[in-house]
Amino acid sequence: MENGTYFYLMLFDNIGYIRYIFFSLGIIIYCAIILFNVFIILAIFLERNLHLPMYILISCLSINSVFGTAAFFPRLLTDLLSDTHLVSREACLLQAFVIYSYASNEYTILMLMAFDRYVAICKPLHYNNIMTPRNLSVLIAMSWIYPMICVSIAGILNVRLTMCGNKLWKVYCHNWEIVKLSCANTVINNVFGIFTLTTIIIIPLSFILYSYVKILIICTKSSTEFRRKAYQTCIPHIVILLNFSIAMFCEVTLSRIENLNLPIALSIILSLEFLIVPPILNPLVYGLNFPEIRKKMIYLIKVSK
Repeated sequence: MENGTYFYLMLFDNIGYIRYIFFSLGIIIYCAIILFNVFIILAIFLERNLHLPMYILISCLSINSVFGTAAFFPRLLTDLLSDTHLVSREACLLQAFVIYSYASNEYTILMLMAFDRYVAICKPLHYNNIMTPRNLSVLIAMSWIYPMICVSIAGILNVRLTMCGNKLWKVYCHNWEIVKLSCANTVINNVFGIFTLTTIIIIPLSFILYSYVKILIICTKSSTEFRRKAYQTCIPHIVILLNFSIAMFCEVTLSRIENLNLPIALSIILSLEFLIVPPILNPLVYGLNFPEIRKKMIYLIKVSK
């Protein structure tokens, strides 16, 4: 096989019979992710009272979780049972595209959720004029399309690189690890990577922080009942944001800094956190904290028995 045509996922080597334990654990986690998020999507889709911007954006998070994990878990489970861990360059780039689109979409959706809460709490009289179905549709479309365009361009820049190696020290196809295998000039890739990081992570994070600071200021000047309602809708978003940001920080740090000398098992766990924890945590947080969603989910569970 021509060097650079296939990549070899090195971390699956020599794991012995423990692969069956990982496979069992992986399939349980993946089934849980699909089940929890599908319940959230169905609950919001089937209940007309939940066809509001806040709940629609929650369903977008669940759709994004299903989208992102679909690129990771099936391949992971296949590799755990396989004796050969080769993946074609095309399939590897496709997996990287979906996984990084998922991560980028998560931030832009969280930014829209922060914007929705900002308008609802800080500009309540203008809420219905700003968060119209048309405006919401445009914002959601932009929150998906722009990150995917950026990730697509990064993938195209990777395609032009000449590979001087094919060993990836990851359990999935990692964009930066692919770039590091190149013996060509990667300055353009690095510059575009910084641009993408700024526009789909740093700017959304800055806007989210601004929104919640403004909300906090409004809450300090309002009644106890107003604060209670505001915190009830904002705290779940903040929990999700903190969890995902910590997971992404671990992933970026591990991929960029090579001399951390962490145990391999710990490195794998930390690098996979953004693909495992948020897709499970998101539906649990929203299902438990929003009575309207919780009631519909309980009804769906009863009906499905």
